[in-house]
Order: sequence, then structure tokens, then C-alpha cells
Amino acid sequence: MEIDWNDFEKIEMRVGTITEVRDFPEARNPAYQLYIDFGDEIGLRKTSAQITKLYTKDSLLGKQVVAVVNFPKKQIANFMSECLVIGAVNGKEVTLLSTDMKVSNGLRIL
Repeated sequence: MEIDWNDFEKIEMRVGTITEVRDFPEARNPAYQLYIDFGDEIGLRKTSAQITKLYTKDSLLGKQVVAVVNFPKKQIANFMSECLVIGAVNGKEVTLLSTDMKVSNGLRIL
């Protein structure tokens, strides 16, 4: 299915830095709760991510990731997700998308 540029521009992807990682035992599948700093304009957002196969909590702290920040909030078990981290999916393994150089939190992906 093709989309046009106007459709793509509606998706607000931003770079943020993971500042806190928590276990998420209530999730149906193994997951972490991530707290991500998207800078002054957007602020801190939280999400859950099923990324426990490839990442430890320590390896995620300070990592810059790409996330969609303009989805509506979504209830996941007892947790309210406020953004969606983007990753390449291979079965149950998810590799997070990130920048190859450190950039300012909140920069938009186009």
C-alpha cells in the first residue's frame, strides 16, 4: 500500500534518550518499561517494549532511540504507554532504531 507525503508527515517520529528502564512483570510477553526524554518541547514519555531478547536494562540506559510520539496513549496491563519505539522485527527479536551519532533530544525524523 502506497502512502503520499502528506500521510508520512502525519507520523511524528522523534529522537529521545532512555533515562530509566524498569522490569514489566505484568506484561503478557517479556517487556521493559522505558522512560524516554524527548527534550523541552515534548518532555518525558513512557512506553513498554518487548525488547528483552536483545537488550539488558543497563545497555538501554542513555541510549538514543527513535519513537512515534503522536499516537494516542495506550493501556498495556497496568501501564499507560505514551509513545511507540521503532524497531526492526525478526520474530520475537526487536532491534531498536537509533541515530549513529548523538543528537539533540526531540529532533524530528523525516
